[in-house]
Amino acid sequence: MASVKKFEDLEIWQLARELVKDVYKLTQKGGFSKDYGLKDQIRRSSVSVMNNISEGFESRTTKRFINYLGHAKGSCGETRSITYVALDCEYISESEFQVLYDRCTKISRKIQKLISYLEGYGSNDRIQDVVVNYGT
Repeated sequence: MASVKKFEDLEIWQLARELVKDVYKLTQKGGFSKDYGLKDQIRRSSVSVMNNISEGFESRTTKRFINYLGHAKGSCGETRSITYVALDCEYISESEFQVLYDRCTKISRKIQKLISYLEGYGSNDRIQDVVVNYGT
C-alpha cells in the first residue's frame, strides 16, 4: 500500500511509459518505419495509455479517474491488437511481439485492479486522499 502524490508514482503509468519506449524503438526499424499508418496508430494508442492515466489522476476525483482508466485500458487493448498486425506483416519478431503483448496484458490487468479498488470510494473523493493499492 502506498500513498500516491503524483501520477509518476503510479506503477501503471511507469509501465505505460516503458510500453511507449518499446513501441517507438520497434517502429523505427525496417518495414515498420515505412508503414506510416500502422506506425502512427500504434504510437498514438500506446501514448494514449500513458496520457489517460496521467490525465485521469490529475482530474482529481475518483469518478473521473476511473473513466480515464477505462480509456487507458481500451487504448492498451488497441495497442495489443496492433501488435498482431505488426507480427503478421513481419515487422516484428515473435519475441518482440511477446514483449509488447506481455507488457500490454500486465498493464491492462493492473488498470482493471485499480479501477476495482477505486470503485470502493465515493465519486467525488479526491485522488490524493485515496491510498492506492492495486496489487500485482
